[in-house]
Amino acid sequence: MVLIVTVIVFILLRSIPGNVAVAILGPSDYRNPATLAQFNAQYGFDKPWYSQYLLWLGHLLQGNLGFSWTLDQSVASLLGQRLPKTIILVGFSTIIALIVAIPIGVWQAVRRNKPVDYTFTGLSFLFYAAPTFFVGTVLILVFSVKLGWFGPEAPQGGVVNDLTDWRDLTLPVITLALVTIALFSRYMRSSVLDNITEDYVRTARAKGASKRRVLWRHVMRNSLIPIATLLGLSIPGILSGALITESVFNYPGMGYLFYQSAQKQDYPTMLGFIIVVAIATVVGSLVADVLYAVLDPRVRYA
Repeated sequence: MVLIVTVIVFILLRSIPGNVAVAILGPSDYRNPATLAQFNAQYGFDKPWYSQYLLWLGHLLQGNLGFSWTLDQSVASLLGQRLPKTIILVGFSTIIALIVAIPIGVWQAVRRNKPVDYTFTGLSFLFYAAPTFFVGTVLILVFSVKLGWFGPEAPQGGVVNDLTDWRDLTLPVITLALVTIALFSRYMRSSVLDNITEDYVRTARAKGASKRRVLWRHVMRNSLIPIATLLGLSIPGILSGALITESVFNYPGMGYLFYQSAQKQDYPTMLGFIIVVAIATVVGSLVADVLYAVLDPRVRYA
């Protein structure tokens, strides 16, 4: 799957209008045919796309992700610097989303078609439909500009600053968490509603188990199965949301690095980012399958 992703993305990047030499060398050097020819020969842009891909893939298999022309640094070192910051942002937002979304989904299912259910349903649709950059901008205007509770910009230092400057990290984490909460809560509500009508619930109630015990000991565990699967498959969406969030809050993570590289047509850095996302997606799907078997005793992998 990762190999297929690299082929598709490599072709798409090479199909983008524009010239890499213009972005790297500048218009004045681009008008010099000799400089242009030398640049294309040095980086293999004078070869067919499949030859360029095989050359890049050979370097990748050797652990070489390439070199960033614009930042004058290897892609591996860039990702190594930015990846921990993105992990902090995505990790905190995902944990908060699970802590908030799971009880909300259960509460909605228990109080189905009640005012509280309609209220949270409307809020879920609102935050799920709202663009991430819009949510982040509104939070900055309200909680930073108007109220002054949090900083308008994310922490700019290393990982230690992210963990200590919690006031500056709060708004980026909340921005990314709100969209995720809207998604997870809807799935949790639907899963609980499906399990409440199962035979094992009626059997447990017939044996004298209280409604609360049945809900939290039986229904909850089975209802978490779709959430575990969704969590692994939602990694690309969460990381794409992190890209926009980092751009809004000027957070120097992998997403903001990709945004800057896309503006400057820095193909090696963009490919490196996409490889990390593809690997994270495959690993997330694998973890989701394992969690599926852990949560559901009927599923066993040979």
